[in-house]
Amino acid sequence: MKDTAPNPMLDVRDLHAFYGKSHVLRGVNLSVGRGEVAALLGRNGVGRSTTAKAIMGEVAPQGEVWFHGHNIAGQPSHRIAHLGLGYVPENRDIFPMMTVRQNLLLGLKDVNTPGRWQIEDMLEMFPNLKSRADTAAGVLSGGEKQMLTICRTLMGDPDLIIIDEPTEGLAPKIVTQVGALIAQIAQAGVSILLVEQKLSIALKIAQRVYVMGHGEIVYTGTPDDFRGREDIRREWLEV
Repeated sequence: MKDTAPNPMLDVRDLHAFYGKSHVLRGVNLSVGRGEVAALLGRNGVGRSTTAKAIMGEVAPQGEVWFHGHNIAGQPSHRIAHLGLGYVPENRDIFPMMTVRQNLLLGLKDVNTPGRWQIEDMLEMFPNLKSRADTAAGVLSGGEKQMLTICRTLMGDPDLIIIDEPTEGLAPKIVTQVGALIAQIAQAGVSILLVEQKLSIALKIAQRVYVMGHGEIVYTGTPDDFRGREDIRREWLEV
């Protein structure tokens, strides 16, 4: 499988990033095609979340980040978001004193221009949010907060969404619901870069698999190819 997706929507080339003097990303290359789900796998601490932050401009990048044919590397995060690149961080960053509905409204880029996702669409996709639409978001469970964060990002009508560790710390039943929501997003035509540790979720919905180790991509392949690579799982994923 080629390292670069055909007609990529997102194309990351030789991406480096530093925390102080620590060289975290060491020439990351990956791409996500139009309508494609790509999973970025790896152990904790290898640079997966830093990759997401560098793409989104939250960590200063060195290298190239091409999105819709434009190099967006180093642009401000809000500018990148307005270009159609959504980001769901791992910290479930909701506004706890605001209601679920108000949180969703904050995700709109332009209140006068409706996108492909409406508030009612979000509430229908996750009934737990619908029943608590006018409840303060701070009292939601961890899984509900994760759903709210994803749905709020979708309200910005992104063409591609980066989702960082969406199932971290969630109960198995909620993990299944989050996986179903991500699959539903993909079926609607939104490209996804999924940063995930749970192989069952990633391999079920992804068409492309990247494995990261020591700040660089060490494997690229299809889910079917990856399932046959016990050597890769043993060396780069198993604890």
